[in-house]
Amino acid sequence: MSASNLLSHRRVLSGMRPTGQLHLGNYHGALRNWVDLQHQYDCYFFVADWHALTTGYEDTTKLEEHVWDMVIDWLGAGLDPEKCTLFIQSRVPEHAELHLLLSMVTPLGWLERVPTYKDQQEQLREKDLATYGFLGYPLLQSADILLYRPKYVPVGEDQVAHVEITREVARRFNHLYGRGPAFEAAAAAALQRAGAEGAERLKKWRKAWQQKGEAESRSRAQAWLEAAALDAAEKECLAGWLDGSGRAILPEPEVLLTATPKVPGLDGRKMSKSYGNTIGLREDPDNVTKKLRAMQTDPARVRRTDVGDPDKCPVFDLHRVYSTPATQAEVAQGCRSAGIGCIDCKQPLIEAVVTEIRGIRARSAEFAANPARLRSIIDNGCERARVVANETMHEVRSAMGLGFK
Repeated sequence: MSASNLLSHRRVLSGMRPTGQLHLGNYHGALRNWVDLQHQYDCYFFVADWHALTTGYEDTTKLEEHVWDMVIDWLGAGLDPEKCTLFIQSRVPEHAELHLLLSMVTPLGWLERVPTYKDQQEQLREKDLATYGFLGYPLLQSADILLYRPKYVPVGEDQVAHVEITREVARRFNHLYGRGPAFEAAAAAALQRAGAEGAERLKKWRKAWQQKGEAESRSRAQAWLEAAALDAAEKECLAGWLDGSGRAILPEPEVLLTATPKVPGLDGRKMSKSYGNTIGLREDPDNVTKKLRAMQTDPARVRRTDVGDPDKCPVFDLHRVYSTPATQAEVAQGCRSAGIGCIDCKQPLIEAVVTEIRGIRARSAEFAANPARLRSIIDNGCERARVVANETMHEVRSAMGLGFK
């Protein structure tokens, strides 16, 4: 365990922009993984409504509707408010405060070099994105993460760079404010609390790590600290002392790489609302069947007797998500030999997708029919989130000299 993650080593944080009802691409790209993670970690999942404004500030008439639609889909997909914390970003104003304070120490060049900055400006040329909000959205994203001091941020391989700027921001903040005048005294006091034998071990491991670069010694020291009968602040202080740094006020989060299967849209391109090629999580089963029956296949299969290539067929990409290895092998062989037609290939896929959506649709309907329960879940989640956020902000304000009253 790294020095900066001794406080909240089981916490996971992630968010999603509200765009209305979700589709299969959203589900398999992130949401399904969240449902699994809630059983393994202390998970915080938030509706990033402020982030929706960075590109959609001109028309916010449907923002509230989109927020609640997305929460309904989350619950319908299996997120359990008893097992994870669900909240709305704008209902926790500490996100904005930490964003402001981090903006005081974050170099402008860091934001300008974020890969998606110029990419999105190019892709969304019809929008005026020459705003501070759009330039600063990666820093707001960093504030969203660091506010909860999570161990992990679940992302796909293509999003790793987004977490790296958060790590850089945390590193810079800790460098500037983590070594206050009382740090050495606090470390000495924590060593004394560790006992004579414990202090001797820690000093030995620290020397081996700092002078010889022995990673094993660092790991042993971290493991000892984790199990020690010290409070969280003492452990954190000694973790910083071990690395020769200061206190990690904002621990650097680690990436939790997650599988993100390719989910093609009905036209073969990436499933996206902007392409109009989606299958919604609450879509009517008859409509789902109709859409999948008409879904684009390998263009080489013009006639039933033409052989095809599953690797060039978007339908087979969905089979990779939904079908067993045996079914995949069967339809692949049938496609290559023209032993089955495209409708035959699609039938087991249709059954699997309709079954999954039917369950999500039924659970979502229960929450949609009970708005009071829905709001209670979010109220409770926001309350829990603010407790954690206030703990972080108390330390951040104190470290920056803003803890006075």
